[in-house]
Amino acid sequence: MTQLILFNLFNGLIIGAFYALMALGLSLILNLSGVINFAHGGFLALGGYLAYALMPYIGFWGGLALAPVLTALIGIAVERVFIRRVYGRDPLYSLLLTFGLAFIFEDVIRYIWGPATVPFAVPDVLQTPLSPDFFFLTGYRMFMVGLAAAAVLGLFVLLKTTRLGIRIRAGTLDLEMVSVLGINVRILRNLNFGLGIYLAGLAGVMAAGMLGLQPTIGNTLIMPSFVAIIIGGLGSLPGTLLGGFLIGGASGLATVFFPSASEAVMFVMMGLVLLVRPRGLLGEEGRF
Repeated sequence: MTQLILFNLFNGLIIGAFYALMALGLSLILNLSGVINFAHGGFLALGGYLAYALMPYIGFWGGLALAPVLTALIGIAVERVFIRRVYGRDPLYSLLLTFGLAFIFEDVIRYIWGPATVPFAVPDVLQTPLSPDFFFLTGYRMFMVGLAAAAVLGLFVLLKTTRLGIRIRAGTLDLEMVSVLGINVRILRNLNFGLGIYLAGLAGVMAAGMLGLQPTIGNTLIMPSFVAIIIGGLGSLPGTLLGGFLIGGASGLATVFFPSASEAVMFVMMGLVLLVRPRGLLGEEGRF
């Protein structure tokens, strides 16, 4: 029983890492641009499929390194052509636009790679269990945990220490003042959008090796990512990270004791948090 609990808890925390990476990207875009990006799951799937297409030529490690960057470049182009046209308008416009883009991404992926699940090969060296007693602790799962931690740490270092990161943080507090100080807000929003999409692409490559690669992979991760933002608190990146791991771990434990409630538990958690603390666990009052 203990091994079963540890197995599902660890799986839940790994899925929580995907939620956290997705939610951090969503939160970055929402905080600075005010856009609720429903196409984020489409970018996640695109990152996984780009890695799949590149792997025959540059291998798994090359695909892991290059696919998120290519996804971010596509995101930057999408922001310049489509997303920036809805800045400052009613949020309904951005909801409808990104919702439509999500369907476009999914149909394009189906057209290019087909509707069926495609094999996403992970190096054999990462498939070996680290312990005969804890067979679920494979090298790949530990690698995903480490990579997610490194990505999150890199994001916080970028936001705290670089000029771009400082400008992004300032823009989330007062974008008009940032503009008055002579910073090009269009470029800032564009780069911030690309940074958020990079995290989605990275999560897509990581998730493909564990969950399998199919056109709807982003749909299964997008809603929990929004829940993670709400639980953690709008405007709080540490809260978003905490929310992702909380709902991942809770879903994993619920699978052991109440399998039919493994998906519902995150929404129950969201409801309880909103009842007790409407701004989220680490959100600031009046932030949005």
